[in-house]
Amino acid sequence: MKHTYFLMASLIVLLAACNNEKKGGTIAADAIKPVAVTEPTAFDTDDPAIWINRKDTANSLIIGTDKETGGGLYLYNLQGKIVNKVTGLKRPNNVDIAYDVPLNGQLVDIALTTEREANKVRIYTLPDLKEVDGGGIDVFSGEKERDPMGIAVYTRPADSAVFVIVGRKTGPADGYLWQYRLTENAGKLDFTLVRKFGKYSGKKEIEAIAVDNKLGYVYYSDEQTGIHKYYADPDKKDDNELALFGTTGFTSDHEGISIYQSTDSTGYILVSNQQDNSFMIFAREGSANNRHEHSLVAKVPVSTLESDGSEVTALPLSPQYPQGLFVAMSNGKVFHYYDWRDIAKKAGLK
Repeated sequence: MKHTYFLMASLIVLLAACNNEKKGGTIAADAIKPVAVTEPTAFDTDDPAIWINRKDTANSLIIGTDKETGGGLYLYNLQGKIVNKVTGLKRPNNVDIAYDVPLNGQLVDIALTTEREANKVRIYTLPDLKEVDGGGIDVFSGEKERDPMGIAVYTRPADSAVFVIVGRKTGPADGYLWQYRLTENAGKLDFTLVRKFGKYSGKKEIEAIAVDNKLGYVYYSDEQTGIHKYYADPDKKDDNELALFGTTGFTSDHEGISIYQSTDSTGYILVSNQQDNSFMIFAREGSANNRHEHSLVAKVPVSTLESDGSEVTALPLSPQYPQGLFVAMSNGKVFHYYDWRDIAKKAGLK
């Protein structure tokens, strides 16, 4: 069965490359091939997240944004087939997931996406995609520049409090990201602003945000500059930048960030080298002398074109992904699914 998916994926990759040559450049001859490629959306894919079905991991789902006016959220199975969707949103940009959120006396899993043209965040339950935000939650209220883009969820281990970190198209040199606490209000989910933090170079924009829940850090891509690192817990009262890494070696834009957890404290941080059609892999745990010194481990060429967003899990989801799944957006209105073993082999990872 894997060979069938491989052949289908290779054909779709080839067609996507032909259709997007002017936008996405070329794919390296030694690029890793995906195991599967999703069915296309209506407009333009941007960012994926992985929903782990804890009762049956083989029925886990990928959720991705279709970034355009009238676009939406698409749910895919592990074979790349569309199984559910919600459309009619105003340019949904990035998406992330929170588990076991209290709502109406129950614990629910939710997907949160930025609705860029409405200056809101939208929230839907998983896997049924039922709206639970009362029509959307305003973000960056009172600001001249709003346009929410990136989003990431931090669930604090100590008390299971859920925080949502949101980035925007442009903003100030400091306090660029806003962090909200997720709350319940009259049977719907809502936000309470708790922090403004994060430096911004002003060179381009900040879109990709990722949180390492186990270690308590937030990372975000400052395009054409590097990856910033901060504490994720607002109660630390420490908004100092912990690291800025990946400042060299990128062709142009720093994009999607995903964190592969080998153990609770070790693993890899993958960042899209967008115009190079590759991913840069950094040490998650830092160096022996400095946990905030994230050295480059490898650069891996992939078959995605101009990848914006990505996500990864180390959990064995199915026989095809026994050591985890890496999902990356590609031009052609699709997402690519990669077997982590292929990435690890190409990168020489242990």
